[in-house]
Amino acid sequence: MADTDDAGAIGGAPSAAHLAARRWAELAAMFVAGPVAYAALDPGPGWLFPALWAWAGACLWLLLRDPTFDRRQLWNARAALGAGGRMFASFIPLGVGIGLAVAVFDAESLFSLPRRRPELWATIMVLYPLVSVYPQEVIFRVFFFHRYGTLFARPGVMVMASAAAFGLVHVVFHNWIAVAMTLVGGALFAATYARTRSAFAASFEHALYGCLVFTIGLGSYFYSGRSG
Repeated sequence: MADTDDAGAIGGAPSAAHLAARRWAELAAMFVAGPVAYAALDPGPGWLFPALWAWAGACLWLLLRDPTFDRRQLWNARAALGAGGRMFASFIPLGVGIGLAVAVFDAESLFSLPRRRPELWATIMVLYPLVSVYPQEVIFRVFFFHRYGTLFARPGVMVMASAAAFGLVHVVFHNWIAVAMTLVGGALFAATYARTRSAFAASFEHALYGCLVFTIGLGSYFYSGRSG
Protein backbone atom coordinates (compact mmCIF):
# COMPACT_ATOMS: atom_id res chain seq x y z
CA MET A 1 0.00 0.00 0.00
CA ALA A 2 1.32 3.46 -0.84
CA ASP A 3 1.83 5.75 2.12
CA THR A 4 1.72 9.47 1.50
CA ASP A 5 2.85 10.27 5.06
CA ASP A 6 6.26 8.69 4.41
CA ALA A 7 6.83 10.13 0.95
CA GLY A 8 9.51 12.47 2.21
CA ALA A 9 11.52 9.88 4.11
CA ILE A 10 15.30 10.31 3.87
CA GLY A 11 16.82 8.12 1.21
CA GLY A 12 13.61 7.72 -0.81
CA ALA A 13 10.69 5.46 -0.07
CA PRO A 14 10.65 3.91 3.42
CA SER A 15 11.39 0.23 3.76
CA ALA A 16 8.50 -2.19 4.25
CA ALA A 17 9.75 -2.93 7.77
CA HIS A 18 9.86 0.77 8.65
CA LEU A 19 6.36 1.36 7.32
CA ALA A 20 5.02 -1.71 9.12
CA ALA A 21 6.57 -0.51 12.40
CA ARG A 22 4.91 2.86 11.98
CA ARG A 23 1.59 1.23 11.26
CA TRP A 24 1.82 -1.03 14.30
CA ALA A 25 2.64 1.96 16.51
CA GLU A 26 -0.26 3.93 15.08
CA LEU A 27 -2.66 1.02 15.53
CA ALA A 28 -1.56 0.53 19.14
CA ALA A 29 -2.00 4.22 19.90
CA MET A 30 -5.37 4.66 18.20
CA PHE A 31 -7.07 1.35 18.91
CA VAL A 32 -5.53 0.19 22.19
CA ALA A 33 -3.99 3.02 24.20
CA GLY A 34 -6.65 5.56 23.21
CA PRO A 35 -9.73 3.56 24.29
CA VAL A 36 -8.02 2.32 27.47
CA ALA A 37 -6.98 5.86 28.42
CA TYR A 38 -10.48 7.17 27.71
CA ALA A 39 -12.00 4.45 29.90
CA ALA A 40 -9.53 5.20 32.70
CA LEU A 41 -10.15 8.95 32.57
CA ASP A 42 -13.92 8.39 32.23
CA PRO A 43 -14.80 11.98 31.24
CA GLY A 44 -18.53 11.27 31.30
CA PRO A 45 -21.23 10.37 28.78
CA GLY A 46 -21.36 13.87 27.35
CA TRP A 47 -17.95 13.40 25.75
CA LEU A 48 -18.65 10.05 24.10
CA PHE A 49 -20.20 11.22 20.83
CA PRO A 50 -17.86 14.19 20.31
CA ALA A 51 -14.92 11.82 20.78
CA LEU A 52 -16.42 9.32 18.33
CA TRP A 53 -17.09 11.97 15.70
CA ALA A 54 -13.62 13.48 16.08
CA TRP A 55 -12.06 10.05 15.70
CA ALA A 56 -14.18 9.23 12.65
CA GLY A 57 -13.34 12.63 11.17
CA ALA A 58 -9.61 12.04 11.59
CA CYS A 59 -9.91 8.60 9.98
CA LEU A 60 -11.93 10.02 7.11
CA TRP A 61 -9.37 12.77 6.56
CA LEU A 62 -6.55 10.24 6.36
CA LEU A 63 -8.53 8.08 3.95
CA LEU A 64 -9.46 10.91 1.62
CA ARG A 65 -5.89 12.16 1.32
CA ASP A 66 -4.62 8.68 0.46
CA PRO A 67 -4.58 8.27 -3.35
CA THR A 68 -4.71 4.47 -3.02
CA PHE A 69 -8.06 4.54 -1.22
CA ASP A 70 -11.18 3.64 -3.21
CA ARG A 71 -13.77 6.15 -1.98
CA ARG A 72 -16.64 3.97 -3.13
CA GLN A 73 -16.05 1.86 -0.02
CA LEU A 74 -17.43 4.68 2.13
CA TRP A 75 -20.91 3.73 0.94
CA ASN A 76 -21.06 1.28 -1.98
CA ALA A 77 -24.73 0.38 -1.56
CA ARG A 78 -24.76 -1.63 -4.78
CA ALA A 79 -22.22 -4.10 -3.40
CA ALA A 80 -24.45 -4.58 -0.36
CA LEU A 81 -27.42 -5.86 -2.34
CA GLY A 82 -26.16 -9.43 -2.52
CA ALA A 83 -25.30 -9.53 1.18
CA GLY A 84 -28.82 -9.09 2.53
CA GLY A 85 -29.75 -12.75 2.55
CA ARG A 86 -26.62 -13.73 4.45
CA MET A 87 -27.16 -10.93 6.98
CA PHE A 88 -30.71 -11.93 7.78
CA ALA A 89 -29.80 -15.62 7.85
CA SER A 90 -27.53 -14.77 10.78
CA PHE A 91 -29.61 -12.03 12.34
CA ILE A 92 -32.85 -13.98 12.75
CA PRO A 93 -31.53 -16.89 14.84
CA LEU A 94 -29.07 -14.73 16.75
CA GLY A 95 -31.71 -12.10 17.44
CA VAL A 96 -34.17 -14.69 18.69
CA GLY A 97 -31.46 -16.24 20.86
CA ILE A 98 -30.50 -12.90 22.40
CA GLY A 99 -34.15 -12.07 23.06
CA LEU A 100 -34.73 -15.43 24.74
CA ALA A 101 -31.64 -14.94 26.89
CA VAL A 102 -32.97 -11.59 28.12
CA ALA A 103 -36.41 -13.13 28.77
CA VAL A 104 -34.86 -15.89 30.86
CA PHE A 105 -32.14 -14.05 32.75
CA ASP A 106 -33.45 -10.48 32.98
CA ALA A 107 -37.17 -10.57 32.22
CA GLU A 108 -37.80 -7.21 33.86
CA SER A 109 -35.60 -5.51 31.26
CA LEU A 110 -37.27 -7.13 28.24
CA PHE A 111 -38.60 -4.36 25.97
CA SER A 112 -38.15 -1.92 28.87
CA LEU A 113 -37.16 1.04 26.70
CA PRO A 114 -40.08 0.94 24.22
CA ARG A 115 -42.48 0.22 27.10
CA ARG A 116 -41.29 2.96 29.45
CA ARG A 117 -39.77 5.55 27.12
CA PRO A 118 -41.34 5.04 23.68
CA GLU A 119 -40.34 8.51 22.50
CA LEU A 120 -36.69 7.92 23.41
CA TRP A 121 -36.78 4.47 21.82
CA ALA A 122 -38.18 5.91 18.56
CA THR A 123 -35.50 8.62 18.54
CA ILE A 124 -32.77 6.02 18.98
CA MET A 125 -34.16 3.89 16.17
CA VAL A 126 -33.94 6.86 13.80
CA LEU A 127 -30.72 8.56 14.90
CA TYR A 128 -28.55 5.69 16.11
CA PRO A 129 -27.64 4.39 12.63
CA LEU A 130 -26.60 7.88 11.53
CA VAL A 131 -24.83 9.38 14.52
CA SER A 132 -23.30 6.23 16.00
CA VAL A 133 -23.22 3.28 13.61
CA TYR A 134 -21.84 4.88 10.46
CA PRO A 135 -18.97 6.71 12.20
CA GLN A 136 -17.99 3.45 13.90
CA GLU A 137 -17.99 1.60 10.59
CA VAL A 138 -15.78 4.27 9.03
CA ILE A 139 -13.29 3.75 11.85
CA PHE A 140 -13.37 0.01 12.47
CA ARG A 141 -14.07 -1.28 9.01
CA VAL A 142 -13.23 1.19 6.21
CA PHE A 143 -10.23 2.84 7.86
CA PHE A 144 -8.99 -0.23 9.73
CA PHE A 145 -9.09 -2.50 6.67
CA HIS A 146 -7.42 0.03 4.38
CA ARG A 147 -4.84 1.44 6.75
CA TYR A 148 -3.67 -1.85 8.24
CA GLY A 149 -4.28 -4.19 5.33
CA THR A 150 -0.56 -4.94 4.97
CA LEU A 151 -0.30 -5.93 8.64
CA PHE A 152 -3.03 -8.56 8.43
CA ALA A 153 -2.59 -10.13 5.02
CA ARG A 154 -4.92 -13.09 5.63
CA PRO A 155 -8.62 -12.10 5.39
CA GLY A 156 -9.63 -14.10 8.45
CA VAL A 157 -6.91 -12.50 10.55
CA MET A 158 -7.99 -9.04 9.42
CA VAL A 159 -11.60 -9.79 10.36
CA MET A 160 -10.59 -10.91 13.84
CA ALA A 161 -8.25 -7.93 14.30
CA SER A 162 -11.06 -5.55 13.40
CA ALA A 163 -13.43 -7.40 15.74
CA ALA A 164 -10.89 -7.28 18.58
CA ALA A 165 -10.38 -3.54 18.15
CA PHE A 166 -14.14 -3.01 18.04
CA GLY A 167 -14.69 -5.06 21.19
CA LEU A 168 -11.86 -3.36 23.05
CA VAL A 169 -13.14 0.15 22.43
CA HIS A 170 -16.28 -0.77 24.36
CA VAL A 171 -14.28 -0.85 27.59
CA VAL A 172 -15.43 2.77 27.80
CA PHE A 173 -18.77 1.41 29.08
CA HIS A 174 -17.07 -0.34 32.00
CA ASN A 175 -18.83 -3.68 31.72
CA TRP A 176 -17.82 -7.00 30.22
CA ILE A 177 -21.17 -7.62 28.51
CA ALA A 178 -20.66 -4.68 26.14
CA VAL A 179 -17.16 -5.89 25.28
CA ALA A 180 -18.22 -9.51 24.74
CA MET A 181 -21.24 -8.64 22.61
CA THR A 182 -19.33 -6.22 20.42
CA LEU A 183 -16.49 -8.68 19.94
CA VAL A 184 -18.97 -11.11 18.39
CA GLY A 185 -20.82 -8.36 16.54
CA GLY A 186 -17.55 -6.91 15.31
CA ALA A 187 -16.64 -10.24 13.73
CA LEU A 188 -19.97 -10.32 11.90
CA PHE A 189 -19.67 -6.74 10.63
CA ALA A 190 -16.03 -7.15 9.66
CA ALA A 191 -16.81 -10.33 7.73
CA THR A 192 -19.57 -8.51 5.88
CA TYR A 193 -17.24 -5.64 5.04
CA ALA A 194 -14.51 -8.04 3.92
CA ARG A 195 -16.95 -9.64 1.47
CA THR A 196 -18.55 -6.45 0.17
CA ARG A 197 -16.14 -3.57 0.79
CA SER A 198 -19.29 -1.63 1.52
CA ALA A 199 -19.66 0.65 4.54
CA PHE A 200 -23.37 0.66 3.79
CA ALA A 201 -23.60 -3.12 4.16
CA ALA A 202 -21.60 -3.19 7.40
CA SER A 203 -23.56 -0.22 8.79
CA PHE A 204 -26.90 -1.82 7.93
CA GLU A 205 -25.97 -5.04 9.72
CA HIS A 206 -24.55 -3.11 12.67
CA ALA A 207 -27.75 -1.07 12.91
CA LEU A 208 -29.90 -4.23 12.90
CA TYR A 209 -28.15 -5.61 15.96
CA GLY A 210 -27.80 -2.27 17.69
CA CYS A 211 -31.49 -1.44 17.35
CA LEU A 212 -32.31 -4.93 18.57
CA VAL A 213 -30.12 -4.44 21.65
CA PHE A 214 -31.85 -1.18 22.56
CA THR A 215 -35.29 -2.65 21.87
CA ILE A 216 -35.04 -5.84 23.93
CA GLY A 217 -33.56 -4.24 27.03
CA LEU A 218 -29.78 -4.42 26.75
CA GLY A 219 -29.23 -0.79 25.82
CA SER A 220 -28.20 0.22 29.34
CA TYR A 221 -24.95 -1.69 28.88
CA PHE A 222 -24.12 0.64 25.99
CA TYR A 223 -24.96 4.06 27.32
CA SER A 224 -24.87 4.13 31.10
CA GLY A 225 -21.87 2.05 32.05
CA ARG A 226 -24.09 -0.42 33.87
CA SER A 227 -21.94 -3.13 35.36
CA GLY A 228 -22.49 -6.75 34.52
